[in-house]
Amino acid sequence: MSPVTEAPAAVKLTDRINRIEPSATMAAVAEAEKLRQQGIEVVDCTAGEPHFPTPEHIKEAAIAAIRANFSRYTAVGGTLDLKDAIIKRHSTDFGSTYKREEVCASVGGKHALFNVISALVDHGDEVILPVPYWVSFKDIVNYAGGTCVLLHADEEQSFRVTAQMVERLITPRTKLIILNSPSNPSGAVMSPADMTEVVRLGYERGIWVISDECYVYLNYTERNFSAGSLNEYRDRFLVVGSLSKTYAMTGWRLGYTLGPSAVVSAVQKLQSQSTSNPTSIVQKAAVAALNGSQQCVAEMRGEYIRLRDHIVVGLCAIPGIRCTMPEGAFYAYPNVSALFGKGGLRSAADVAHGLLHKAHVATVASEGFGTTEHVRISYATSMESLNKALERIRKYVQTL
Repeated sequence: MSPVTEAPAAVKLTDRINRIEPSATMAAVAEAEKLRQQGIEVVDCTAGEPHFPTPEHIKEAAIAAIRANFSRYTAVGGTLDLKDAIIKRHSTDFGSTYKREEVCASVGGKHALFNVISALVDHGDEVILPVPYWVSFKDIVNYAGGTCVLLHADEEQSFRVTAQMVERLITPRTKLIILNSPSNPSGAVMSPADMTEVVRLGYERGIWVISDECYVYLNYTERNFSAGSLNEYRDRFLVVGSLSKTYAMTGWRLGYTLGPSAVVSAVQKLQSQSTSNPTSIVQKAAVAALNGSQQCVAEMRGEYIRLRDHIVVGLCAIPGIRCTMPEGAFYAYPNVSALFGKGGLRSAADVAHGLLHKAHVATVASEGFGTTEHVRISYATSMESLNKALERIRKYVQTL
């Protein structure tokens, strides 16, 4: 008789890992890659990644670091040169006054956010989170044991978040307010007055505020602004930044936290038991990026504005699609609800699926960002690719 083979026992995972979902953006990227492997040409408008190469002077700094054998561990929160470069860049651009003990470099902006939220949010704490939100905010809060209190921004007001909207949601259990301006996915930009008022509210009521400034240099309004300039309230807010979008350094993975030394110390303690320091070679490249000429930043920003104007006009010319004008970042967030009920489409996820599998245009459905009627289209690509995407979307809509 053959031996009886018992079925393997179900894997018991922790509650905290079961509280989170895979990234919707990464899932869309993976689905598009499956089609490419079948030999299908896909216009990829999913991931938030600059199409520009990393500027030469940054690459050369990394090569020089390799040749100089700068390949050993550094301090957990980064070298002093890197901390000084982060402080100087932010001070020059926004008038902030941070010290070395108030900055920690990390393995990307997402890592910095994970560290900060882990250090501040405990079980039962409420976190005010504007909708639409970047896919990872909600899951990081859930992982930490917090409860997201969703602030639904108005599409008719271009998804802008105001201080009054935030204040209405504050309760005795509010521990943290997350701001993301310019916003991923909507491209909305908070006014300096509203951001200042939210930070002031947090300061006066003992509530932490995180300002995610991943796209702060891709602000297309008349005035660029950072919460880091509000030095009088700095005891209650943190700035999380990244070099990924600003310098086309997504794969290099370098982000940072600016904030009160007590929180930064806690962030470094957590980081010391997880990743330790950011890659030493990348730190040298980051110093070159921050201390070098910023002309590359201005040039990329100018091209994004040109691409933004083109994609929004093109989308709005397609019957059944409407799109607000994003004021920053490099995403369009068109409303596709007028297509529901046509061709069997019932949701934004259905639209994104149809665009991928029938039009071969990869987008991200809005369910991952907290809304139900949109898709996110990254216009960080060439004008040729955008034109190809628009033509394919137009033809797909016509077949419904």
